[in-house]
Amino acid sequence: MRMGSFRELAEVMEAIASTASKLEKIALLGEYLNTLEDADLEVACTYLTGSPFPAGDPRKLNIGWSALVDLILEISGASLQTLDALYLKHGDLGKVAEELLSRKVMLSLFPAPSPPLTIQGVREAFETIAALSGPRSRQHKMEILRRLLLDATPLEAKYLVKIITSDLRIGLREGLLEEAIARTWSVSLEEVRRANMLLSHVGLVAVMARRGQIHTASLMLFRPLRFMLAETIFSAEEAFQDQAGALLVEEKYDGIRVQVHKEGDRLAIYSRTLDDITASFPELHANLLSLASCYILDGEIVAWRDGPLPFYLLQQRLRREDPATLLQEIPVVLFAFDLLHLDGQDLLSLPLEARRKALERLNFRAPVYLSRAIIATTPQEVTRAFREAREKGNEGVMVKRLDAPYTPGKRGRLWMKWKEELATLDVVVVAVEHGHGKRANVLSDYTFAIREGEHLRTIGKAYSGLTDEEIERLTEWFRAHTIRDLGRVKLVEPKIVLEVAFDAIQRSDRHDSGFALRFPRIKRIREDKSPEEISTVEDVRRIYEHQRIKP
Repeated sequence: MRMGSFRELAEVMEAIASTASKLEKIALLGEYLNTLEDADLEVACTYLTGSPFPAGDPRKLNIGWSALVDLILEISGASLQTLDALYLKHGDLGKVAEELLSRKVMLSLFPAPSPPLTIQGVREAFETIAALSGPRSRQHKMEILRRLLLDATPLEAKYLVKIITSDLRIGLREGLLEEAIARTWSVSLEEVRRANMLLSHVGLVAVMARRGQIHTASLMLFRPLRFMLAETIFSAEEAFQDQAGALLVEEKYDGIRVQVHKEGDRLAIYSRTLDDITASFPELHANLLSLASCYILDGEIVAWRDGPLPFYLLQQRLRREDPATLLQEIPVVLFAFDLLHLDGQDLLSLPLEARRKALERLNFRAPVYLSRAIIATTPQEVTRAFREAREKGNEGVMVKRLDAPYTPGKRGRLWMKWKEELATLDVVVVAVEHGHGKRANVLSDYTFAIREGEHLRTIGKAYSGLTDEEIERLTEWFRAHTIRDLGRVKLVEPKIVLEVAFDAIQRSDRHDSGFALRFPRIKRIREDKSPEEISTVEDVRRIYEHQRIKP
């Protein structure tokens, strides 16, 4: 059996990065993928998404930015000043690693890689790193990573670093990979996308396509799938623009979105980042286990004591390794609002009305509840539900078409959310600064960005809204994940997602998004969201246009 070469994978990634042609990218992918054995195909597709593990895989490398920088400096012999200058030039740690190691090769100070890296060798190294824990794990991880980088060519090192940091940036979206799989093995793109929605594992989808098994894809218990998303609306009238009939209107809870999988005595609760958070909410386990014999449901966990508690309290539960100490202090409930699988039957393609009826038949009891919902046929009924939800302390309402199937990972007007008169934005922090006065020793001023394609575009800066404890915790994280230290200002890894409120959006040349927020303030840290889920320039443009036409 031919061993898949990591060098060939790196060369294909480099070729994809060098062309702007979508058709050429797809052709390059298809030609390469068709050369791989199944085992290598599965892993290579995962790496082509820019991640060391498939979506929903609980394993993490947990290799910090600073540790990776230190290792690159050690292996290359370069100074921190040189690395800083190169990062300023490239804005990409993978490219920095490639250039520094290329210089060492040119000076004949770097041994020729032997034996060549293979896809399976990299996979085994990543799996070993992810399995390490305990007080000496950092040292062991660095030893494995050092060996990996020493065996790599500069080009291979570039893409190893990009995969480790989940920062591929080669102009390759997962949709292009899906198209390449469809064309290479002559299956419909719709089937490939459906399989990937169900499995959240594009490598496994590629193997199934090659074997002619793509039609057999179905939900897999304990392999979380992407959540269905909603489009923001700003009025009840908007909800009926594309819908003449009745709509389901639910209270929108200010909690964390979860997906619950249960079969027999096994239970798992996944966050919207597809992380397993089962251990954080032990008081829900007994009731979820008795709900039905086998199911997958979609819902929201909310901090609750005779009504909703602030969101930041819920985040404390997620951060504690031993949540038992907070069970009485911060109690929670779970509201279930959709059912995706029941007793061996997938329900995704059924209309919401049918899924809701199936959900209502489950054995609900405190602290697990069916979400509160009404059927509305007029904008006035939706407006009344919105006001009542806000009075109860909820965020607003979800408005859903009764004929809507469940479409994982898709955003659209089958589901709509109406939160406030002016929507908030989810942004990612890209730079931080020391504060003033009593906050002079902490990093409390945050510059943040939204997404445009694969690029991050700045849109504002805020320093109010977080507690002293949250600022202290983030300061520690930002110091450990600083990309470039400019003195008072530090450029940081774009990983921390915030929800920001504002009074208005304005056109602005000060930020490269072309917009600025008027009086932005931080509403909360969104640890339940990934940087891939932040608001986009298009989202901002829609809000801006809504402001302009609003009477």
